Parts: sequence; C-alpha cells; structure tokens
Amino acid sequence: MPEGLDWVGRPVKSIERLIAARPALVHFFDFAQLNSVRVLPYLRAWHERYEGDGLALVGIHSPRFPFTQSADAVAGAAERLEISWSVALDPMFAVWRMYEPHGWPALFLWGRGGALRWYHLGEGEYAGTEEAIREALEEAGARRDWPPTVEPLRPSDAPGTEVIAPTPEHFLGGSTEEPWVASTATPSIELSYEAGGAYAAVDGVGEIAVTLDDAEREPVRVSGPGLVELAVHERTQRHRLELSPSPGLRIYSIQFAAAPAR
Repeated sequence: MPEGLDWVGRPVKSIERLIAARPALVHFFDFAQLNSVRVLPYLRAWHERYEGDGLALVGIHSPRFPFTQSADAVAGAAERLEISWSVALDPMFAVWRMYEPHGWPALFLWGRGGALRWYHLGEGEYAGTEEAIREALEEAGARRDWPPTVEPLRPSDAPGTEVIAPTPEHFLGGSTEEPWVASTATPSIELSYEAGGAYAAVDGVGEIAVTLDDAEREPVRVSGPGLVELAVHERTQRHRLELSPSPGLRIYSIQFAAAPAR
C-alpha cells in the first residue's frame, strides 16, 4: 500500500499487515458510478454480518470523474451512502495501479496470510462472494452456523435471471472529463434508452426537471456531487427522457441500469 494516503474514517496503516492477520475485502469504487453504488447495500450487509467474525472491509476510492476527486466530496458521499468502513482516497490511482482492478466496482477478497481468495469485477455474483467470505473466515478460525446468504435486493440480482444489457452510458459533454451545462441556446437535452432505469452523475446544487415520454415527473433535487436517480423500472423498458437542469448544474453522464427482460 502506498504511503501518505488520506482516509475517510479510521486510517488503515497497512493493508498488507491487515490481511496477514485477518480476512479482508478490498472494494474499489467511485461514488458517482452506478455499478459501484448498486453494490453498496450488499457490502453494508456483509460488514454488519461478518465484522464480528473477523472480516475487515476497506474501500478504495479511485475517482472516475473530476468532481469525485476531492476528499470533502468523498467524505460527504460516504456519509450519505452509509459507508461506515475505512475508505482510502486514491486520486492519483496509486493503489489502482498496484491492484489493476480494470473497472468499477472491483472486489478483492484476501484470506488471512495474504492469499487472494476471490476477485469480482462489476455487479453480480453476490451469493458467490458471500460464500467466499465465509470460507475465508472459516479458514481463519471462525466456525459457526451461517445464516442464509443475503437475499437478492433487486430482480436482476437473483441467480439465473436473464438480464438485458442496458443502453451504454451517455457522456453529455463527450467524456468523463467534460460536463454538459444547460444554456440559453440549449436549456434541455433529450435521449432515448432501453434499461431498468436512468441515473445522472452530476455536480452542483439545484434541480433537474425530468420528462419521461412527454409526461412530466417530480423534479430531481441535487444536493451535492454524486449520482441521482432519474427513473427506475423493475424490468427493461424503452423510454425517451428529457432533462432540464437548473443553472450551474454540471451533468457528466447518464448511466443506465441492467434489468430482467420485459
């Protein structure tokens, strides 16, 4: 682990020494990246279930967008998203280069002593990850009758469910580096999608007026940098979305959730 990292929550002096003593789940994420956010409920459940059995959970925040780089932004997101475990700030991608996770989110489960027991990129495989956690804990000496694994939190998470790939992420400014800001000439933006929901990675404070298939919805309040929900569907649906943000809001991307077939 590189020296001199800043932390949100209690600093971890050495992940290497940590995993020498106990199993540890290392989680790479960005708080405005949809797949990262959708994994968090499972991480919270595993942290609550298994911390007492010896599992350490460590977050590594490697920022995907310019507005997710600051320590204050990560700290605010950690509080809002109920991240109670330690999070290392990795703005220069020093930890990222050591692990090479290849994307967000990525989970590395280390057994006690430092053997890599499990790796998973992206969403899914929640039951498999939890079983791997239990095996690592049992090898470290924690033996008990485990409860049933965490129930799928969304229809798309159930094992064996046929999930439709959603519309690819749309970068309104052209890349992760450039946001789109409404102007007098272009006060709104319109796009079509096929997915289980649509979300905006946005910086600033204000509101986004949302029209879905010509029907106006409740404006979406933006209270700070992060990911906001624009529309959500239990199954894959096709829709046309129009967004009219208040002045000053900077929208970096629209991200779409996978969902079961219609």
